[in-house]
Amino acid sequence: MDLQLLNAQDHGHLRLGRLPAAAPHFVQVVPSEFVAAAAVCPIFLTKNAETGRFYAGAMFGFEPGENLLGAAGAGQAVFTPLDLERQGFFATDSGEIAVDLSHPRFSGHQGAALFDVQGQPTSAARRLQHVLAQMRAGVDESERFIQALLARKLVEPIDIELSFDDGKTLSLNGLYTVSLDTLAELDDAAVLELFRQGDLQLIYAMNGSLKHVSALAKLRNDKLAA
Repeated sequence: MDLQLLNAQDHGHLRLGRLPAAAPHFVQVVPSEFVAAAAVCPIFLTKNAETGRFYAGAMFGFEPGENLLGAAGAGQAVFTPLDLERQGFFATDSGEIAVDLSHPRFSGHQGAALFDVQGQPTSAARRLQHVLAQMRAGVDESERFIQALLARKLVEPIDIELSFDDGKTLSLNGLYTVSLDTLAELDDAAVLELFRQGDLQLIYAMNGSLKHVSALAKLRNDKLAA
């Protein structure tokens, strides 16, 4: 990793290349993205392998390197998580932007410039600033939401077993969702608090997104058949 603080003097030539084609199959999302993500793919909670803390993620495939939504036909809604859009860039504690010059999206000379001839940020750079700001605020909001779920014992594991037309079976472990049964047992004051914090909308978005597991499985079978 080659991290440098983004500035016009050193990076006036830098162009924002396309994201690598091999997108991760599971990408972190923040609460402001839940509704858009839930329209096209499942949202689960899982644990960070290093810290053991929960985070929310959108699933695009069942195995590393598999992006089944990329193979969807015309009319499939498009959703690009903030955490993918900001690839190659990081927000510092002081609010500045750091760029990883070793990232693959900077390997060519194609794409939108980050600075104009006067050294001013372009619309592409301003978009990145917005994405990083949303991501930073969203991580804090996600932590608050998850802690609210844990405090009410609403998080439950979900094990998914899938069988495909080529005979392969997959077990998806380490995933968690929100228990609607436990939610229904909460007292009115607790539910009202979740509602006023906007957490009920997030809960139902997560729950509704689970229908996309079978949709992704169908896309995988269609890909195998093709």
